[in-house]
Amino acid sequence: MTDRDWMEAAARLSMRARPASSPNPGVAALLVRDNCVVARGWTQSGGRPHAEADLFDQLEGSAKGAAFYVTLEPCAHESQRGPACAEVIAEARPARVIIGQQDPDPRTAGKGIARLKRAGIAVDVLDDAASAKSLAGYLTRRNLGRPYVTLKLAVSLDGCIALADGTSRWITGEAARAHVHTQRARNDAILVGGGTWRADKPRLDVRLPGLEARSPKRVLLTRGVAPDGVSVINQPEQIAALDGVQYLYVEGGGETAASFLREDLVDELHIYRAPILIGEGRPGIGDLGITDLPGAHGRWHLSQRGQLGSDEFTAYLRTRN
Repeated sequence: MTDRDWMEAAARLSMRARPASSPNPGVAALLVRDNCVVARGWTQSGGRPHAEADLFDQLEGSAKGAAFYVTLEPCAHESQRGPACAEVIAEARPARVIIGQQDPDPRTAGKGIARLKRAGIAVDVLDDAASAKSLAGYLTRRNLGRPYVTLKLAVSLDGCIALADGTSRWITGEAARAHVHTQRARNDAILVGGGTWRADKPRLDVRLPGLEARSPKRVLLTRGVAPDGVSVINQPEQIAALDGVQYLYVEGGGETAASFLREDLVDELHIYRAPILIGEGRPGIGDLGITDLPGAHGRWHLSQRGQLGSDEFTAYLRTRN
């Protein structure tokens, strides 16, 4: 396996940290010797121990001579909750450290790498897509000052989310709805608009056996008053102020979806398409203010496609420079 293969494996492992590691990034690490994993770790609940410390807690034997793969540059700052990971790795003396992404946190940026090099350890920074995707919430917070936003749409073949009278249960089938709950469990917060809240009274929780405790924080986009336990924002830009939220899941309705898209705040689209036609129903997305078709092209690229029972699932990523 190549370095990128191992980093992709580490990126997949990091999904175990999400979203329980918040407010810290969900990082994963692998220690590899003779093309075999001898230890692994990921950021634990509440952000500690870090992935590197978790790996060493599991390690039996020495790290000397092995390759250490980690999705994010090891931290270089001391904390009351534990020593700097770069220092711990340097003392363990692996032959190489392979890093997926450099940490944009100024307390660490480049300093973790420098500490490892001072210890005589070879360091490679891959800057690869798999580690970047696994750290999307953290990197978006650091670089753009807001959560990573996924917009979910459950629509008919002709793009409707409800009948003309607002009836919307159920557009998609059971398998698609279960998949939505797995996505909710991977996000720190879930948001709907005031109209959806008043019309559907959604619970906005996770109702899969064993994952109920993963229910995200609830957020309402409205100028009205929300019940206890629900945060309120008045406009999409205010998601930047949502405390402890790296990943935000937006479920609608149509005008809420349009408002996030108009402000270019959506990083990923999840579209569940049911094999039904509604006709004069309520559209999944309101007016986006688009005045020329050429400008609408090149903004999204397909990242995933699958079948969930009778429904089709597609995911698109926002193309950004």
